[in-house]
Amino acid sequence: MAGSREDLAQLMDAVMPAAPTPRFTSLAQVRQWMGECTRCSLSRGRNKIVFGSGPEDARIMFIGEGPGAQEDRQGLPFVGPAGKLLDAMLAAVGLRREQVYIANIVKCRPPGNRDPQTEEVAACRPFLEAQVKVIAPAAICTLGRPAAHALLGSDAPMGRLRGQWSRALGVPVLPTYHPAYLLRTPEAKALAYADLKALVKGPTP
Repeated sequence: MAGSREDLAQLMDAVMPAAPTPRFTSLAQVRQWMGECTRCSLSRGRNKIVFGSGPEDARIMFIGEGPGAQEDRQGLPFVGPAGKLLDAMLAAVGLRREQVYIANIVKCRPPGNRDPQTEEVAACRPFLEAQVKVIAPAAICTLGRPAAHALLGSDAPMGRLRGQWSRALGVPVLPTYHPAYLLRTPEAKALAYADLKALVKGPTP
């Protein structure tokens, strides 16, 4: 009997299209829609949902992979050592954190700071897409391999993706290295700096 119920559920999933993402006019509406999300197992180990931070009219949006320990405690993205480096990187190209919007491909901390898994990214994607639609940024900068792969649908190595303009969700996307990677690999900072300069300049027509 249990098997027949599972078969029926799979059949319904196959013939019934997924519910479309509602249309929102503010990030507050997106956050309310998200609620105390339990769409994936990451919800069981979190302290706080890390929704994102920044102005709704931000021209540039940064998307990382997932919250770390400090972000999980505070409910804000990029507040640990990687966040401090990101602030310094922004300042180096004439930007302040208050001018950009920062989010992640998953809103809850993966255990042990591992990369988010495919099903976790899929569970969070409607929220990220809704954020992008509300903000309507001129450009998105993905931080790190998992974010670039999730947004671009690519499995290419970061060395090939970084610094190259692509497009996702109707927005120009420029991948670069994650600040946490730069803390471990400082020799890559010059490449990331070049990427951020290109980000501020915008894609070449």
